[in-house]
Order: sequence, then C-alpha cells, then structure tokens
Amino acid sequence: MRVIADLHIHSRYSRATSQKMCIAEIARFARIKGLNLVGTGDFTHPKWLKELQEVLVEEQDTGLYKVAKNPELPVYFMITTEVSTIFTFENEVKKVHHVILTPSIETAVQINERLAKYGDLSVDGRPTLNMDAPHLVEEIMEVSSENMIFPAHAWTPWFSVFGAFSGFNSLEDCYQDMTKHIYALETGLSSDPPMNWRLSKLDRFTLVSNSDSHSFWPWRIGREANVFELKRPSYREVADAIRLKDKERFKFTIETNPAYGKYHWTGHRNCNVTLSPQEAIKLGNICPICRRKLTKGVEQRVEELADRPAGFKPENAIDFMRLLPLSEIVATVLGTGSPSTQKVWTIYNQLVKRFGDEYTVLIDASKAALSKVVNEKIAETIVRVREGKVKVIPGYDGVYGKLVIFEESSAEKPAPERVQQLNLTDFM
Repeated sequence: MRVIADLHIHSRYSRATSQKMCIAEIARFARIKGLNLVGTGDFTHPKWLKELQEVLVEEQDTGLYKVAKNPELPVYFMITTEVSTIFTFENEVKKVHHVILTPSIETAVQINERLAKYGDLSVDGRPTLNMDAPHLVEEIMEVSSENMIFPAHAWTPWFSVFGAFSGFNSLEDCYQDMTKHIYALETGLSSDPPMNWRLSKLDRFTLVSNSDSHSFWPWRIGREANVFELKRPSYREVADAIRLKDKERFKFTIETNPAYGKYHWTGHRNCNVTLSPQEAIKLGNICPICRRKLTKGVEQRVEELADRPAGFKPENAIDFMRLLPLSEIVATVLGTGSPSTQKVWTIYNQLVKRFGDEYTVLIDASKAALSKVVNEKIAETIVRVREGKVKVIPGYDGVYGKLVIFEESSAEKPAPERVQQLNLTDFM
C-alpha cells in the first residue's frame, strides 16, 4: 500500500496558523491532496490534546488514529508535535526546533508531563522550552523507546540545527551523547536531498520532508511529504522505515524546488537585494544598499559546511521527486497571482474530480489524460514540473521563490514585486 505522509503540521493553537485548523478540515483537505497519513501537530498544547482525545479513535494495533465520526475516510493520523529549545552552548545562544513522533495519545500525555517542567505548554502549539537539545531527547526517549525525535527544517537561518544565526555545524554538537537516538533530519522547504548529500556526516541519517503547514489549503499541506510502501499503515512500520533507512519501504520524498523556499538565497528583503552564495561572499555578506548584515541563505550555509561537490549522491540515499502544489501551477499559468481565486479553484476541482486527488494529478496522470480536462498549457506545465523542466527565481529573506514555466512568458510578464530586485551586477 502506498502511504503518502506529511508528519509535520500545526493546529490552530500555534501562532500564525489558520483558526480553522481542526481535525475535520485537516482530514478533508488531506484526502483531496492525496495524503493518507498526517501528523496531528501540537500534541503538547493541552487544549489541542484534549480535542485529539475527543475526535480521534485509535485504529487497532497500529499506533495510528482515524476521525471518530468518519472512520471510513482513508486518512490516518499520527500523534506529533514540534517544540523549540533555547539554550546556551559554548557561550552562544542556540535556538533549535525539533519534531517529535509518538505511538499513542497515552505516551503524548506522559511527554507533556515531563516537558511542562521546562516551559508553559499552553502558550503556543509549538512551545518554547528552557532546556538543551540532549536533555530534550533524553526526556522523550525515557517515556518510550518507540518515540522518535529529529531536527525540524534543519537549514532555515533561524531556529534550526544548522541555522546560520543560532545553529550548529554538526548534529553531534547539538545533540551530543543523545545523537545515538537521532535517525533523521527534516530538509525544510529551502533545502532538498542533493544539498544535504554534500555533507558526508549526514549519510547515516534519513532525510524526511514535511510541509510544516499552518493551514489546510492544498498549496500548503502536503507541499512536501514522504512516500512509503507498506503492507499495512502503522506507527511502527513508518518509524522503522525511517530508522533503518529502508529503501524497500521508504520509496522517496516529495520536495518543492529548494529555490522556491523563502530562505534559499542570501539577501535583504527590505532593500530588495538577492544574491547567490558566490555574490554574497564577494560583498562580505553586507547589504550593498543599507550596509547591514544580509540574511544568509540556505544554499550559502550548505556551501560553508559541505565536504563534497554538488551532484554527489550517496549509495544508500532515499530517492526524491520535485513537485509544486497544483494550485500554484494553475495560478502561474493563468497569471492570477494567487492560488485561492475562484478561477484557480474551478480548474483544480475539475482535475481532482477526474483523477481522485492532487498527487495523482501531479505524479501519475499523463499529458494526454490531463489535456482532456484542462487546456494544453496547464497540462504541459504539470508535466514540465514533474520532469523538472521549469525554473524558479530563488527565494530570499522571507520572500518565496517565483515559478518560471516558459522563459518567454517570464520576460513578457515579470512578477511586479520582483521587477526591482537587485543582484551583485547592479553594484559593479
């Protein structure tokens, strides 16, 4: 059975999250997207945990849950959360986010009892804990050896294990003697497997991809995911496939082009400056407009730590596929500027109705079949994305990247907010 899993999302109890993020809506849009396994997110929040206890029912002997009022819906839930740790290491403040997976609501309750000693769990769905990373891992693993913890969005400039501003140069520095319990790391939107493969120290870790979604809209939830082939969906099957880096069960990850991520290149949003790693280094990472320090992009950070050339692939690497949300593709072709317009929804719904879900449209549907539902240009673009034949103007300093489908169309209709974007050649 093919299982497509997004194990890192948030509830309405997290900051900057849709207030409509409830289990019923998450399950509804997960089904439309093609996800059949979703993390609950935020189990550390008391009100959300209570809600999970009320609306979910455990699927017998699986460690996974279904919606109690609609158990026939083909969407499973895994009990998950994200936490933030802030601590000092070698006289520097470190801020690292972690994803936690647990096999039951009962073990989630036990985790919460321990973590409540280190921070107020009711303040945010992603609580801030005054403890270091090794101590967090120790507490989690003492509850159950089946629990899993790994660094979230490992490369984002802030709040990540390799973050340019408050991270580490290695997982071992972050987790110390508890690194033995770390089996995976989350790539995040601004990095992908090939970027991580450039660090030989990461070879033994499984790369996972999740959306970190703050809304249930299909251009957010499932924009990154993990694809498994399992005899039967269960917590243990998924956890073991990750722990063992089992290519028979863990088939590939779904990735957005890392350039699409909003911290891919180095830049300064306020000055509309974006720079490749090489350009930023030439300028000493100083903004040529305001003379302040640039926000270092993920690609530049990877370059600093890499000990392999671009293009290297380890022998035991899990495969990946680059995709973009269907709504974003349609919106780009139509030139609407937003994936939420009625015009986009109409086409989106036609495709989902015909093929069953979004992933089937993006991954499996042929161009000929697509062309029977939508116009030739949309059909061609979906296939071009699947085959990696589109370009993305890199994101930077909180600004998402921009999809370029056809070079001629981008030259005729540049994105308004990026027309004035500057790079190194403007200052030479």
